[in-house]
Amino acid sequence: MLRETVHSLVAKQFGPRAAAYVASAVHAKGEDLDELADFTAAQRFDRALDLGCGGGHVSFALAPRVGAVVAYDLSDAMLAAVAAEASARGIANLTTCQGAVEALPFEEARFDLVASRYSAHHWRDVPQALAQARRVLKPGGALVMMDAVAPDGVLCDTFVQTIEMLRDPSHVRDYSVREWLAMLAEAGFDAAEPKRRRIRLEFANWIARMQTPPLQAEAIRALMARAPAEVTAYFAIESDGSFMLDAASIVARSRR
Repeated sequence: MLRETVHSLVAKQFGPRAAAYVASAVHAKGEDLDELADFTAAQRFDRALDLGCGGGHVSFALAPRVGAVVAYDLSDAMLAAVAAEASARGIANLTTCQGAVEALPFEEARFDLVASRYSAHHWRDVPQALAQARRVLKPGGALVMMDAVAPDGVLCDTFVQTIEMLRDPSHVRDYSVREWLAMLAEAGFDAAEPKRRRIRLEFANWIARMQTPPLQAEAIRALMARAPAEVTAYFAIESDGSFMLDAASIVARSRR
């Protein structure tokens, strides 16, 4: 049996759900998105790149505050949905580009700002993607990474990776903050203190958004029901399966 690659799985998982992610209230709002908008408004960025743009919410937040923004994603269907929404909103300085984050089709020092939100846990090779981000950033340019993060403890780390993959086979890994800081440093970035937060995920919506098959959804609930007390407490697992997920925003600068 011919197996799909991570890239093809990501495109397969998200392409048919493009319109849902553009319209998703969960993705369209958030403190991290507000903080990104405030950060960008305080700068004088000309060109910005939204890596793994998904429903385009980062691009939409950046567009009024930069000269031009490129929404970049693996999924052609997602990019078409983003372009249509941009047109509907009257956003004229947004363009789209299809490709993998590990091989960006842009010249060196093209952008002042690179941002990514809730995409990196699907990337096949995060260190390679960060190296590409640094290549296309101007010296001293800003990188803003926003994503779910794993707990430092092995027990809770194993649990969250398992339920994420059961929900969505294109999941690769939620990295810990410690891992993120190490990868950023290795790629040539100086990171500021991460901003940590916790997000409540309503189970039914979390499953429906990815159209997780019933068998996998039942497996997640069974795993939750049998999880050790430490896991139940850490993720604040509720009777209906809703739980708290760790997330973080990290602002870094490309070393000159």
